[in-house]
Amino acid sequence: MGTYNRFQIALKKGKGCFVWDNDGRKYMDFTSGIAVTSLGHSNDDINKVISEQINNLIHVSNLFYIEQQAVLARHLVENSFADRVFFCNSGTEAMEAAIKLARKWGHENEKKYKIISTHGSFHGRSYGALSATGNQKHQLGFAPLLEGFLFVPYGEIEAIRELASDNDVCAVMVEPVQGENGVILPPENYLENLRELCDEFNMLLILDEIQVGLGRTGKLFAYQHNGIEPDIMALAKSIASGIPCGALLAKDQIAESFTPGSHGSTFGGNPLAMSCAIKVFETVNDKDFLANVTKLGNYFFENLRNLTSDYTGIVKEIRAKGLILGIEYNESEIAKKVTEYLIKNGLLTILTAGKVTRILPPLNVTRDEIDQSLAIFNKSFKEAMS
Repeated sequence: MGTYNRFQIALKKGKGCFVWDNDGRKYMDFTSGIAVTSLGHSNDDINKVISEQINNLIHVSNLFYIEQQAVLARHLVENSFADRVFFCNSGTEAMEAAIKLARKWGHENEKKYKIISTHGSFHGRSYGALSATGNQKHQLGFAPLLEGFLFVPYGEIEAIRELASDNDVCAVMVEPVQGENGVILPPENYLENLRELCDEFNMLLILDEIQVGLGRTGKLFAYQHNGIEPDIMALAKSIASGIPCGALLAKDQIAESFTPGSHGSTFGGNPLAMSCAIKVFETVNDKDFLANVTKLGNYFFENLRNLTSDYTGIVKEIRAKGLILGIEYNESEIAKKVTEYLIKNGLLTILTAGKVTRILPPLNVTRDEIDQSLAIFNKSFKEAMS
């Protein structure tokens, strides 16, 4: 069905941060499948896990215990705020589970059901996740959406405080970095103040870390930059570096609202996805690995900023947190033009929010590969201005 605006490229194979199309043309892939292939394409360690697992067991029902779920769940809870994990297949499903869990908890706590979300947010395309998304372009034609979602500007605490006085609010849902909206970083102390506000009004804090979780920002989870803990957190995308997988994490006192039959997933937590996710976690959850993400992110950001200082006629701002970076242009037409030249010159990026280049290299990208991309950016900027 016509649900995608696709680039006129058919990709055939990949290795590391490089991909090749059907005509044999080579590109640098700095989309990473939209923050999915965090360890690069055709990663040897992931390939080995896949090969070994498919020779044993790909899928069984959640009517039975699955050992790999227990291993991954232990990894996640021992390295986060959480006590419990629910496994699913995607970010949208993780957000659906978050909404259901928050409302189930709210029903048991003063019958609260409303959820505050933010303008510019993106939480998925199912009806629950779409209703929680603060961007009308994704919602057009799908009314009526689910009731009970309230929206405030991203980064504004007082707007949330005003709505929090409504006794029906059970949760606040935010992204630590708004990826789809153009790599928008929160104001200083935003998450810290939000945590305090949720505690004051007995609301749950739900973090959507689907795009930035698992090392993308240089910390295992983005909330760890702020010294706070959420009550519920959604993960997906990179969690299994290409194999569909999602997870919902929660504290015990919230997770206990889910009882047998209240939620489930046929494919969620299958042995193949879990095995890959275990390998990804064990790779990323390494002090040196995460320090390198920070180091390379800073290097990329500083060099992009220096480079674009010569192109103030087209570039408005550079934003970054670890290895998620955004270049905002002065005009949407320039953004499209630059994107076309980037592809022509062999670099794949994402045009988002109308006029932002979103850059998502694999987390194991090298400095040399970043330098190669910088040369392509420079060439593409020159051509876009000519």
